[in-house]
Amino acid sequence: MKYALVVLITLITLITLITMGAPDAAAQKLPRSTPEKQGLSSTAVLNFVKAAEEKIDALHSFVLLRHGQVVAEGWWHPYSAEQRHRLYSLSKSFTATAIGLAVDAGALSLDDLVLDHFPDDLTTMPHRNLRAMRIRDLLIMSTGHLHDTAGDMFSGGDTPWVETFLELPVEYKPGTHFTTNLGASYILAAILQRATGENVVDYLQPRLFEPLGIRGYRWQQSPQGISTGGWGLRLKTEDLTRFGQLYLQKGLWNGERILSEQWIETATTRQTATGSDPDSDWEQGYGYHFWLGRHNAYHSDGTFGQFCVVMPEQDAVLALTGGVASYKTQDVLNLVWEHLLPALRPDSLEADKQAHAALSDKLSFLFLKPLRGAYYVPKAEDISGQLFEFSDNRQGVEAISFDFGRGGNAFTIHDQQGKHRIRVGHGTWLKGETAYDSQGDPEPIATSGGWTDNEVFMARIFFTETAHSAKLEFDFSEGRLRFDFGYNVAFGIVRRPQLISE
Repeated sequence: MKYALVVLITLITLITLITMGAPDAAAQKLPRSTPEKQGLSSTAVLNFVKAAEEKIDALHSFVLLRHGQVVAEGWWHPYSAEQRHRLYSLSKSFTATAIGLAVDAGALSLDDLVLDHFPDDLTTMPHRNLRAMRIRDLLIMSTGHLHDTAGDMFSGGDTPWVETFLELPVEYKPGTHFTTNLGASYILAAILQRATGENVVDYLQPRLFEPLGIRGYRWQQSPQGISTGGWGLRLKTEDLTRFGQLYLQKGLWNGERILSEQWIETATTRQTATGSDPDSDWEQGYGYHFWLGRHNAYHSDGTFGQFCVVMPEQDAVLALTGGVASYKTQDVLNLVWEHLLPALRPDSLEADKQAHAALSDKLSFLFLKPLRGAYYVPKAEDISGQLFEFSDNRQGVEAISFDFGRGGNAFTIHDQQGKHRIRVGHGTWLKGETAYDSQGDPEPIATSGGWTDNEVFMARIFFTETAHSAKLEFDFSEGRLRFDFGYNVAFGIVRRPQLISE
């Protein structure tokens, strides 16, 4: 069995990924412009990018819209514009939008009692706080629970997630206690499915994704076939800006009303308090699955640096993806406020060919450094073809074999799910896919590596639709294999215990 990081990782083994939407080629790109034409200096954007590389060093992409036009965009290779990226908790805002569409259509009311949608899912007498809980309380993350309820859902075995949620204690009166709660978003998804007969992703397809030209998305489902709601959506970065632009335009898209202005106004204004720190973009209040931020902006975000930032006063939207450590996520927004926000002027600027050329050069050559090392060492011949076996371990790794040669370097991890052969690029990123440690279907990857000395081969793997990358170290000294594996970011333990071959 694979090594469990935390319950948020192990849950994925229970979840089915679904792909929706027409082929990517069907989507039209948003209009492009230069920063100066839209009132922004190229130098300011360049300074933002340089600062992000220097202080964060973990962004994967960004797309900046001004007045509805893309004025700057970039992907750090091996990430690319054509790839989706896992949004984590940013998915919540899409679930809330589905609720908004259902409210606009009269299928739901914010004052609906949660229990009214699950009359047959209770196994015990509900507490008075649960009886009082409404859809509105789910949207503002004030269900009355002391902690996030998702962990209990994931650890409940075969018990349906809705049933687990309804059986949990509700310590506070709904509407009085804020806590981020993935379980609340899942219940919203379940309510929508009960009320409309469609899961969230199917409901959004003709009402949001199709009108906005969003294609090729994926969303996870629970074992009960309900969209996970609070996580699991994968979108391309440009498509994320479409979502932000819809909110910026108060629900209008190409002159068509997609979502009511009233819903957007309410969803993006303070409905509950989240703290009192004036320097935190997470303590300015919470709307309907949107965070109110500083500078009269608001944002939706997912862990490890996924952002959709809407700046109404500046008529701007910024989407970012990354693999950012949790303690650095405020730093990402600080760079936005420092470099981009003050540079957004009301009128067009004079063309600056030199500055724009410098920015274009920079954006065309963004990359994450490959792991460097020697392509070959004499010991490689002796190791190639060997099978190094391990005793039982929590990671579930049974053995590792190697193929070092002129045709390239590769290793194969043997576990309970089978054999996972991974080729390693040398001096560059080599794209492929693997089901190793993916808890499901094969994930797109990019690899690089080499011999860091005569006894040690190292590789780095980017799981390029996610925030995660891994470093793998294979130490062949002393006639045995010492295997170390660690993630850049994770929900729990980042570095796993070393494995030593028998």
